[in-house]
Amino acid sequence: MAEVKSDIEIARAAKKKPIMEIGKRLGIPEAELLPYGHDKAKVSADFIRSVQGKKDGKLILVTAINPTPAGEGKTTTTVGLGDGLNAIGKNAAICIREASLGPCFGVKGGAAGGGYAQVVPMEEMNLHFTGDFHAITSAHNLLAAMIDNHIYWGNSLEIDQRRVAWRRVMDMNDRALREIVCSLGGVANGFPRESGFDITVASEVMAILCLSLDLKDLEKRLGDIIIGYKRDKSPVYCRDIKADGAMAVLLKDAMQPNLVQTLENNPAFVHGGPFANIAHGCNSVVATKTALKLADYVVTEAGFGADLGAEKFYNIKCRKAGLKPAATVIVATVRAMKMNGGVKKEDLGAENVAAVKKGCANLGRHIENVKQFGVPAVVAINHFISDTDAEIQAVKDYVASQGSEAILCTHWANGSKGIEELATRVAQIADGDLSQFAPLYADDMPLFEKIETVAKRIYRAEEVIADKSVRDQLRQWEEQGYGNLPVCMAKTQYSFSTDPNLRGAPNGHTVPVREVRLSAGAGFIVVITGQIMTMPGLPRTPSSEKIFLNDDGLIEGLF
Repeated sequence: MAEVKSDIEIARAAKKKPIMEIGKRLGIPEAELLPYGHDKAKVSADFIRSVQGKKDGKLILVTAINPTPAGEGKTTTTVGLGDGLNAIGKNAAICIREASLGPCFGVKGGAAGGGYAQVVPMEEMNLHFTGDFHAITSAHNLLAAMIDNHIYWGNSLEIDQRRVAWRRVMDMNDRALREIVCSLGGVANGFPRESGFDITVASEVMAILCLSLDLKDLEKRLGDIIIGYKRDKSPVYCRDIKADGAMAVLLKDAMQPNLVQTLENNPAFVHGGPFANIAHGCNSVVATKTALKLADYVVTEAGFGADLGAEKFYNIKCRKAGLKPAATVIVATVRAMKMNGGVKKEDLGAENVAAVKKGCANLGRHIENVKQFGVPAVVAINHFISDTDAEIQAVKDYVASQGSEAILCTHWANGSKGIEELATRVAQIADGDLSQFAPLYADDMPLFEKIETVAKRIYRAEEVIADKSVRDQLRQWEEQGYGNLPVCMAKTQYSFSTDPNLRGAPNGHTVPVREVRLSAGAGFIVVITGQIMTMPGLPRTPSSEKIFLNDDGLIEGLF
């Protein structure tokens, strides 16, 4: 039996090509690539502007069932599908998000795919990469510092210190910073007030960078950020603090998409990184739109299950950027089906066809939901070595009963050769122009009705409950002209409900709305439900305990 190599061993053995050569395949001149070493580069804004008149390729979304500890492999499938399309003679590129240090050192590990379907350089991507997240963190916290500084020096804008809405961020899980009191220590340190930290990937600045079309649009959106309110509850904007220009300067390089490559030397854009459970969960619009001008097929992903990432991809990103997805791939595993069917993690290796059939209800719900947007869906069964023929067939039969099709994929073990069947079928669907894409709700629908639409049609909830203060706040925003914005649901990724332990496909549950936040610059309303936190905490045994440099100076435990 052949030795099974770890993801990091496979990544280190990669035969990477110079990044200029990868760019050349897409028609990007060397002068328009800003190299960060030999294997990664940023694409210049001038080049991006120069290709805007070209025809768009086909956009393919990769999403998944609700995540389980059994693993699904959404990024792995995204990378594999891109390689598979190139292997069958198509001109394809992939677009994925950058990795947050929070999950890397918390519970998840890396975010660059796995096995023989990875993006490299894997270690750099999972750490500081090209510095985009640091720039976003710095820009966000510059605004926070300027707000407190403005208040300290007389508060000419008459900001109500009780209603400062702009919190600080850092790209790490730290529950101790969720709620803080700042400016303690006497007169020289300012006026004490309550505040807190969110994780960088939940920052409105992150969302703005990922939804902006160019630097001019970026600066306008930064200026539109509402940082707080006066005593009469009228808003105070970032532009009033005069922070938007300096923030744009910090973000100038971060706005340019990063180009890297897969293990099979195919082009990959890696840019932006909002979480899908507390933000909109998609890579940047500028990366996606640039890729569509340079490749005939662009494979992108949206975070977590289709109830979060895909819903926001359709309702927020596609709506705002004018994108029309041609096809959707829903990733599932036999192991996850068994876990949704009630099997414990330690028992997943044993064949259990009955549990697979029971757990398929979760997959079926996601298929139904994707079809509500008018986008053709195909299921990718991400193969694990423990899967049996009977279990795989049970998934295929179930998917066929839902009017779709499931294709077994072995890209983790075999790279592009293991996913050519899916690539061929996806290309056929995309070329057939079968998509009748439309968002789930109209712009002019009242905000609370938009929340109810997502909760009832996507989550299958019976009702949405919210305090009068929440409903009043939504009505006030409508009166101020923000009623046409989409809603960005912050919800646990583990369930269709707000209860992370409720697996399968629950119906008739209640969605409690705890808080709503206006992201005026990003252009959506954040709806915080259940017990979801915008600053995660570390688990009892964080991944960071097993990450170290070995005697050869190589990183161990990151992936």
